Amino acid sequence: MFRSLTVSIATVGMAASLAACSSNGSDTSGSETAASEDKALVITTFTVLDDMAENVAGDHLRVESITKPGAEIHDYEPTPSDLKEATKAQLILNNGLGLERWFEKFTADSDATRVDLSEGVTPIDISEGEYSGKPNPHAWMSPENGQIYVDNIVKAFSELDPANADDYRANGEAYKEKLGDVANTLDRELSGLPQQQRTLVSCEGAFSYLARDAKLNELYLWPVNAESEGTPQQIAALQDKVSESKVPTVFCESTVNTKAMEQVAEATGATFNTDADHLLYVDSLSDTDGPVPTYLDLLTHDADTIIAGLTAKKQD
Repeated sequence: MFRSLTVSIATVGMAASLAACSSNGSDTSGSETAASEDKALVITTFTVLDDMAENVAGDHLRVESITKPGAEIHDYEPTPSDLKEATKAQLILNNGLGLERWFEKFTADSDATRVDLSEGVTPIDISEGEYSGKPNPHAWMSPENGQIYVDNIVKAFSELDPANADDYRANGEAYKEKLGDVANTLDRELSGLPQQQRTLVSCEGAFSYLARDAKLNELYLWPVNAESEGTPQQIAALQDKVSESKVPTVFCESTVNTKAMEQVAEATGATFNTDADHLLYVDSLSDTDGPVPTYLDLLTHDADTIIAGLTAKKQD
């Protein structure tokens, strides 16, 4: 299913890495570092955007993420070294839609051009809580929206480095095709689910765009990351909905506390697996040896996990 796509992507990436090695086996690390320093610096606010940008940039730009794999992005606190790094950048790519609440602090002393990669996405407004009426920021969780992000990256890179604009366009089109493959497979695999199995339950309401694309119902404990993750009222309300809908499996994201969802699963009999292979990934990629080292891996892993969970039978 989706795993075959992931393997093929990984194989292509490995081949590219091997091709970049020195053919005579000599140590070229010094010259490679110097060449990298000569490239324009593009900073992204989190690892998902970093991976997208690297796929478009090829060898022409130096792309770095401020946050590291596994970081929680909403309320990240930029360090002094982060702020210093921002002053060196020629371009800063952020998500927008209110995701990076710390963004103005981060860019206060930077003259870099700033681009919201969610520009052009049709937003889904949050309907409850303190962020009611504001857009859900997790637009990249839709592969179709991911293609919009790629178009925005291509445009930004082409304006930054017009001499290599043709390469950026070609890289972007190739990458969008891979995102389209994920979107098509997701739609095909989920389209056969009966209505009573079409409810996606997660800790945070981070899957609104994916649910819209796949025509899934969405339930969650809280709409956007909050300091108090899972109040007694939120837990009780979700327990009632899960029981009423006979949801077979509930999920949680890798960067949040799972204890509230564990209570929901225990009270309703729904399956909930907290190991890394069964958590959903949203705000951050994993390390290279983890389950989602790339954005395409993230989409693929989440799709696999959701499909497996929604097609399972509810525990007695």
